[in-house]
Amino acid sequence: MKVALTTYSTKPRGGVVHTLALAEALVDLGVDVSVWTLGRGGDQTFFRPVDPRVDVRVVEFAARDGESVGARILRSIAVLRAGFDPVGYDVVHAQDCISANAVGRCVRTVHHLDTFTTPELAACHEKAIVEPYAHVCVSDAVASELHAGWGLDPVVIPNGVDAARFAAADPRPARARFGRYVVAVGGIEPRKGSLDLLRAMASLRRDLPDVRLVVAGGETLFDYRDYRAEFDRVAQDLDVEPVLLGPVDDAELTGIVAGAAAMGFVSTKEGFGLAAMEALAAGVPLVTRELPVLREVFDGAALFAADPDTIAAALREAVEEPDPDRADRGRELAGRHTWTAAAQAHLDLYRQLCTV
Repeated sequence: MKVALTTYSTKPRGGVVHTLALAEALVDLGVDVSVWTLGRGGDQTFFRPVDPRVDVRVVEFAARDGESVGARILRSIAVLRAGFDPVGYDVVHAQDCISANAVGRCVRTVHHLDTFTTPELAACHEKAIVEPYAHVCVSDAVASELHAGWGLDPVVIPNGVDAARFAAADPRPARARFGRYVVAVGGIEPRKGSLDLLRAMASLRRDLPDVRLVVAGGETLFDYRDYRAEFDRVAQDLDVEPVLLGPVDDAELTGIVAGAAAMGFVSTKEGFGLAAMEALAAGVPLVTRELPVLREVFDGAALFAADPDTIAAALREAVEEPDPDRADRGRELAGRHTWTAAAQAHLDLYRQLCTV
């Protein structure tokens, strides 16, 4: 079987991490896999090495100064559409709305649903739900949203996680560099609940002034300059001084996660929570937002909170009174979510679709 997986970026975003791990696991099962993507900022390949058995196809996407979000969305679709060649694939599987709009007939994984105000992005989001002929979701909660909103019945295939890599990470360099810290992964974004986490850290530091906030990651297609400016202003007003690392090397990220006293994963929308599952694999206490999808995935292995005050209280408990039983449940949970199982479920779906 020959499969094309498509994504919109080479950067370390959750959907891109998912795409590469799934591609490599499918190759292990004997599938001929190509991964197609846009190469932003001159990128010729992905943020990490990819198994050489995976055929990587990067379509150049040059930057344009002053380009609006809407124009960039439309150009992204057009450039990937022009570069993509669907000939010879049994299945084309898009991992985001941009690539789903670009590649034509496809299977679509809906990682999470969002609400957009940019008209071009809202149209991209809608079309990428209604036009694919089959759908995958990484959690029951998101599948239920698709059913309620569009009458669709997606196949639910949870994410895998490279649990062994995070379990084996050396936390000492990060601890020597940052001291005691709470880690967040994914950058400064509204969907990540960054302002809530910042305000929670200000409250936490009144009791534990040595605990720092370290934020890793942050490459995004969207324009969050206003939100970032507000984040910086609030950080100064509250005297938090977060450490903002921006995108970090994939090999370095594991140690940064493993060295944390806790992870603050307080997204307002998620499909699964891969970064949080990686923290559990490393034995790091997890504080996450009280959302149906995160309760579905992490119940019993995390502390849940709803707003800055309860996030602060949960972080204080995680940092000062880590629960070894909860940590064991987290490691066991992460260990159950393998990419091999995810790839096999995808292969079963592909075979079924090819016989219809």
